[in-house]
Amino acid sequence: MISYNKRRFLIVDDFSDFRSSVKGMLNQMAAQHVDAAANGDEAIKLCRENQYDIILHDYNLGEGKNGQQVLEELHHAGLISPNCIFVMVTAESSQAMVMAALEFEPDAYLTKPFTRASLQQRLDKLVERKVALQPILAPLAKQQYGAVLQACEQIIASQPRYAPLCQRYKADALKTLGLQEELESQLQGLLADRPMPWALLMLANHWLERGELEQAEACFEQGISQFPMLPALFDGLAQVKQAKGELLKAQVFLEQAVKISPNSPQRQAELGKLARANQDPERAVRAYRQAVSLGRHSQFRDPECHLHLAGSLQDQAGDAAPSPKAMLEIRQTLGDLSKSWKHDPGLTARADLLQAKSLVKAGKQSEADELVRNASHKLGDLKTFFSAAAALEVAEQLRALGQPDTADNLLGTCAEMYGDDPKVMAGIAAQTSNPAILEAGQQAQTHNREGVRLYQQQQYPAALDSFRAAQALQPRNISFALNTAQSLLRLLLSEPTDELRDECLSCLEQVRSMPESDHRYARYRKLCERVEAL
Repeated sequence: MISYNKRRFLIVDDFSDFRSSVKGMLNQMAAQHVDAAANGDEAIKLCRENQYDIILHDYNLGEGKNGQQVLEELHHAGLISPNCIFVMVTAESSQAMVMAALEFEPDAYLTKPFTRASLQQRLDKLVERKVALQPILAPLAKQQYGAVLQACEQIIASQPRYAPLCQRYKADALKTLGLQEELESQLQGLLADRPMPWALLMLANHWLERGELEQAEACFEQGISQFPMLPALFDGLAQVKQAKGELLKAQVFLEQAVKISPNSPQRQAELGKLARANQDPERAVRAYRQAVSLGRHSQFRDPECHLHLAGSLQDQAGDAAPSPKAMLEIRQTLGDLSKSWKHDPGLTARADLLQAKSLVKAGKQSEADELVRNASHKLGDLKTFFSAAAALEVAEQLRALGQPDTADNLLGTCAEMYGDDPKVMAGIAAQTSNPAILEAGQQAQTHNREGVRLYQQQQYPAALDSFRAAQALQPRNISFALNTAQSLLRLLLSEPTDELRDECLSCLEQVRSMPESDHRYARYRKLCERVEAL
């Protein structure tokens, strides 16, 4: 018989009578440690202060975060351990709600109303499973993935009924450890025995990440034919089509994913991005509206959705001024952005420029000029620079609004930071023919390529000289700075000196304005941590 007297519970529901009723049921089950919260923010606060064994969380909490959004934030912030049982409680049964919550994988669903007997029966099974999987969950909580693999093999051999669960934990551990061949072999072996949705999805994504687009496409299509209600399969197939340059087909598949599970702000935003690329402003507006609305209480709230919604509303109007209704929505959307992210001058400058574009179309030139002046002032105070895509977009807006010099200054910074990327330079060349911008980094790139060649040959001092030469020419280039820092760190491990350490920190300081969205940001943070630890 399962004992609950030492387990800590959290009940989350907006109705006090329901919280009291469930607490009474748990007390009858001998539970002694039961906390309660009326909304998602309270629940997250309590999870920061306490470690719970079992969370019973209502899906619909009225205004504010819903159960899905709380669960995703608990995962994202690391506030819920693998040992915790999270049960989604709901009186709803709509497909949108069920699919949205399932994508974040609660341990179970419990439909209202329920009795003490049915609650205990469900919890008994969940606790029994967690206890059996404890040899896996304990090292998983400590991110000891080698021990997770060993425990999986032991439980598969000793308790075969838990083998399906163990196989998934094993696959996740193999992926985290970067053991790609072993992962591929495991997944193919499982699927040869019987189709499993998670294994098909993981194998298809494995092929996609490796650039094996045909194999990925075939795997996603096989998954869809067998599990047509799994939206992640349509997401993946859309990514394959995007990688192939088939954007219209990608949009079709992503629309199908949204039809199955519409309550994901990330999915809606991706659909908006595709629709905008396909010059389908009506669909883009609908998708970005949803992304903004769904993101309001979500961990994944993204200011880019506000900007793209405003831009899509402008696209919808074409060369004409947006309608009064659209103008109002643009103003409200950008006003919300400027209020919510008021301490980010880059975002508020972009909002000003978008608003200025609408005002110019509406014939309100003086108001537009004032906003452009405000934006130009904010651009001079940036501590974090734009992503390359955002920088190109802002430069284009500045030029269209009569600010070519400010646009070229922005493109010059963009070229210095991201100029080793041919796609970025192509985007810059589409806006300017200024040789000072387009040719400034060519010699630096030659030095960087030589540094990479020497580093791969383990000629570290010579590689460092080449990286230093590249960085001296373009000190804000992200790749050059990171390559120099990595070479310095390599030498520091064998010849630790204050001079080398200071130079390494100086390199990293040069690119502190890198946006967190940059794919190199994780490498930057890791290098910072390693140098600071010396």
